[in-house]
Amino acid sequence: MEKKSDHARVDILIKKGVVFPDPDNVHIDATINPDKISGEQTIIYPGCRLFGASTLIMPNVRLGLEAPVTIENCQLGPGVQLKGGFFKDAVFLKNAVMGSGAHVREGTILEEQASGAHTVGLKQTILLPFVTLGSLINFCDCLMAGGTSRKNHSEVGSSYIHFNFTPNQDKATASLVGDIPRGVMLNRPPVFLGGQGGLVGPCRLAFGTIIAAGSICRRDELRSGRLIVENAKSNVNIPFKIGRYTGVNRIVTNNVIYIANLWALMQWYVHIRSLFISDDFPVALLAGLTEKLQMGIRERINRLTVFIQKAGTGKDRRNDTVCNTLSAFAAGAENALFYVGDRGLRDHFISKIKSVIQQEGMDYIHVIKKIDPLVAKDGTLWLQGIVDDIVNDCDR
Repeated sequence: MEKKSDHARVDILIKKGVVFPDPDNVHIDATINPDKISGEQTIIYPGCRLFGASTLIMPNVRLGLEAPVTIENCQLGPGVQLKGGFFKDAVFLKNAVMGSGAHVREGTILEEQASGAHTVGLKQTILLPFVTLGSLINFCDCLMAGGTSRKNHSEVGSSYIHFNFTPNQDKATASLVGDIPRGVMLNRPPVFLGGQGGLVGPCRLAFGTIIAAGSICRRDELRSGRLIVENAKSNVNIPFKIGRYTGVNRIVTNNVIYIANLWALMQWYVHIRSLFISDDFPVALLAGLTEKLQMGIRERINRLTVFIQKAGTGKDRRNDTVCNTLSAFAAGAENALFYVGDRGLRDHFISKIKSVIQQEGMDYIHVIKKIDPLVAKDGTLWLQGIVDDIVNDCDR
């Protein structure tokens, strides 16, 4: 009975123009809305399975070229290629690519032309345009920006790990590579994380940072253009007691700054990305972005709150303030008017973006790269003000 239903749903998509090289070897679940599946140059290869009422597939998408693909409640922009693996509650914007063996879970966003090679694991991961991941990578709980084009992009080398779980069993460990206020302008130096290495979260790295292959980075580097080499010249073997926390203030600070950057990105999506609504970027794709970003904000607030409680810092006035502020923030974060920054700077920046759109068209990457540097600076000031407001409220 289910197979017959599958055939009926596949037939509907075939009539729309979707190409199935082997239509008998796919599963289109009853929850899929055919109106959200484009038939324009879309190819779904054998072994693929589609689930979820919010799943959106736009023109020129390729699913399962290298291995079967399972999709559940994902939104795929034009030209996306998911070559093999499992994808749930994630968004992929125009020309994003993931190789076979991918395992991509909730809260993940790949913006335009971001990519990963084979066997990449992501969850609560946000990659801004052009960011490129090699193979055999676990890069959960990260936000990465940097680079100006496909030829000048931030890169994570193969066999890289973001360490996001501690011996004390907490995950207040999200790492910020670059930042949102400057990263969204697509005019910053790329970051290079060399292969066979790792980043111990929560960590912050400046644009232009280079970490040599084989290095495990455990410290923040907020100076641009630095080379970091970590080796095994010395061995450390000391007693460790579960439940003992060190560097609590740094961990809390980095988490708050990470959350603030997520909210700055939300404001960017609400006020700037929304100007680019078009056939290539419909409202449903924007809704997918904001939904996944909300997932990320809630995840990070929950993880940090648990960490503060476990670390026994509730008696610390500052961390008490952090919990109270983030609790209020979580309750009000659904409202896009929450932490909006300098409205004058924002509205000025929006007007300039609209002018560029009128002159240059609706291509997001092209428009952002055409922004006058002084205008981009105003946009960065607006977004940085949002980050600063949240951080300052948590420090009171």
